Amino acid sequence: MSESDKKRVKLLNRQQLKIMKHSTNRHVIQKRRIEKIRSRIHGTKIRPRLSLYRSNNHLEAQVIDDTVGKTLCAVHDRLLKGVKPAKGQTKNIAAAHALGILLAEKAKAKKIIDVVFDRRGAKYHGRVRAFAEGARAGGLNF
Repeated sequence: MSESDKKRVKLLNRQQLKIMKHSTNRHVIQKRRIEKIRSRIHGTKIRPRLSLYRSNNHLEAQVIDDTVGKTLCAVHDRLLKGVKPAKGQTKNIAAAHALGILLAEKAKAKKIIDVVFDRRGAKYHGRVRAFAEGARAGGLNF
């Protein structure tokens, strides 16, 4: 690679960083928020990371040991069948709460009690909050 090509690559990288730093694109902002949170949260064998992925329609959760990069247990809301919401509760909130309880049962079967909660940049309300309360009700500490 010639000297002028190297300068051009450096210039392009700087421009891309500048664009990403001041971007208004929702996906770029969300990715930046997730990376910022992940820089502070680490799962260990004693206290693994509970990562929650929330899409528009579904929830997925994993308990991850970051020291070896291994998923210890995982659940998805498609595993739930026939969840009935309580009075004044939506079906999605009820499903998130039931999913939290299901994950806690799976984690306790593998002798995992303490976890670090990683909500991946989502606000702590709605389905995220219901999932966390369900996991706590199931016996997880975070």
